[in-house]
Amino acid sequence: MNTPDQSQLGKASAYVDRYDPGLLFPIPRAQQRAAIGVGEAVPFLGADLWTAYELSWLNPKGKPMVAMARIIIPCESTHLIESKSFKLYLNSFNNSTFADLAQVRERLRADLSAAVWQGGPVRSGVGVSLIEPEQFDAEPIAELDGLSLDRLDLECSDYTPAPHWLTAQMDEQPVTETLASRLLKSNCLVTGQPDWGSVQIRYSGPQIDQAGLLRYIVSFRNHNEFHEHCVERIFMDIWQRCRPTQLQVYARYTRRGGLDINPWRSSHPDALPANVRTARQ
Repeated sequence: MNTPDQSQLGKASAYVDRYDPGLLFPIPRAQQRAAIGVGEAVPFLGADLWTAYELSWLNPKGKPMVAMARIIIPCESTHLIESKSFKLYLNSFNNSTFADLAQVRERLRADLSAAVWQGGPVRSGVGVSLIEPEQFDAEPIAELDGLSLDRLDLECSDYTPAPHWLTAQMDEQPVTETLASRLLKSNCLVTGQPDWGSVQIRYSGPQIDQAGLLRYIVSFRNHNEFHEHCVERIFMDIWQRCRPTQLQVYARYTRRGGLDINPWRSSHPDALPANVRTARQ
């Protein structure tokens, strides 16, 4: 079983510029989920929305081509992909020849699907779309919508996850609201390098105390965990402590190595959020 410490994170890595799907390093989701009380019956839906800004290959004439890639990895997949291995895999396209954009897209889709399901039954495939240079000008930038928690002037003292701050008004009328913060920061599980993000919480149910929620978000500041697991931890803590009837948690992390990872988890079926980068991405 692959574990994070066996990956290329924090290690010197050879630059491979010939197509090699073996560079992908899948990591089982189960172990980190077990740490937050999630078993085989996962209590949420969702996906990890990746954007790859550094994708290039050669056309049949040897001319370099470039594109950006949007990748959707279903959260019910048995494995996630370690991000440095994803970067190394994408670099392996650099001096490899592909017939056209469609062939590149199909290679990405097939390789990533095989990696995240690891030979098990595929319940939903990986989605891949490529954005050509002629479309770059149409790429929007937008902040996460919702009432900003960052407007609150408060003292913070916890910098490892402190779910005790999460409370809700159980004896009052339920509400439906969207809250957002740009103050999410955690660290890479292996290297300890900082991961900066924004987070959006949509929910219906007892009104969540906003000051406590912001303190809880800030409490991830010195926490070491992958992006996907941080969002699942946030989801489970809010779900268990505030008892909403519906909940969605969506985080957009700034890019590293030409990749950004944007996990979304939902208690109920809904359309995926728009994969639109924020100003910091």
